[in-house]
Amino acid sequence: MRCPKCTSIEDKVIDSRISKEGSTIRRRRECLECSHRFTTTEALVREGLVVIKRDGRREDFDREKLVGSARAACHKRPVDAEQISMLVEDVIDILEAQYDHQIPSRAIGDAVMERLRKMDQVAYVRFASIYKQFRDVTEFVDEISALEKPEGGSR
Repeated sequence: MRCPKCTSIEDKVIDSRISKEGSTIRRRRECLECSHRFTTTEALVREGLVVIKRDGRREDFDREKLVGSARAACHKRPVDAEQISMLVEDVIDILEAQYDHQIPSRAIGDAVMERLRKMDQVAYVRFASIYKQFRDVTEFVDEISALEKPEGGSR
């Protein structure tokens, strides 16, 4: 692992922590050249996941696409990169448990919305507006009104 400050490849691991789900390991490292401390994350390589789109097309699962959409929803919100990373890992773990290798795109969107709703309601509405393809402001108002209802309420 290269140091982000001096690009040396000599470092030592100071601390390692396994995620709750057990699919990622977070390591705190210290560069042996410049003593800069940085964090790395090791993730399980998931191969062979296919997303079934609404129109029936199939495409390879792209983790970065999921990260990008979560980041866009959380832009300028009090949500840090670690929370987004954990959201994505949580969504992937749940989808892998529910589906074999073929995951409907709808299941991905629903799982992201469920987690964003608990994390940040503004990010949730942003994501929902794209995912649910709101056509006018009344659909925004309806979605915001649904946020005020208990989690099990109609949406």
